[in-house]
Amino acid sequence: MIDLDEQNHQPAKSGTTTPDRLMARKKMTLRLVAAFVIGVVLGGFGVSQLRDSRDQRERNAVVALVALPQSANLGGSFSEGSVQLPGQLMLINAGPAPITVRAVQAERPGVVVRSTGQLRLLPPGGTGQVLVELRFECSIAFQPEPLSLRLSVETDDKRVREVTYPVALVGSDWERDALGMCPRG
Repeated sequence: MIDLDEQNHQPAKSGTTTPDRLMARKKMTLRLVAAFVIGVVLGGFGVSQLRDSRDQRERNAVVALVALPQSANLGGSFSEGSVQLPGQLMLINAGPAPITVRAVQAERPGVVVRSTGQLRLLPPGGTGQVLVELRFECSIAFQPEPLSLRLSVETDDKRVREVTYPVALVGSDWERDALGMCPRG
């Protein structure tokens, strides 16, 4: 190529680059590679954090409880074929995160169970007792099928969940206490 505007009419050299241009290209390539590597590292870290956060949320949402009727030995009353007495329910948090038990209730013909105590925080693997009010109709209360307790619990993510747990009344402290107050015959 010939430049017609210049007085020095030497042909331009094709295919050659100046050392400055070569250095600039190398720097640009190095910057692009560095930006790519940093992006990959940050992206991988972000995905890892997101996965860990999701796993933690899933773990915190798991509710696994064991419930066992216990006697409170606090007396009770008998009226018109029904026994009303206080009791306790032992709860074991078998889940991986702390939970707060907000309420316990159950109802079927002849049986009513309602919690009367305060909220109960249970750490993972921890146990605690909830005070309950029990009402049994002496003639029909103690059937062989388990009583389905409904528990309202708040998980570590501040969400309230309803869970059920079957409790056998036959042979329990609650049955023993109630039958001791029901008339014989």
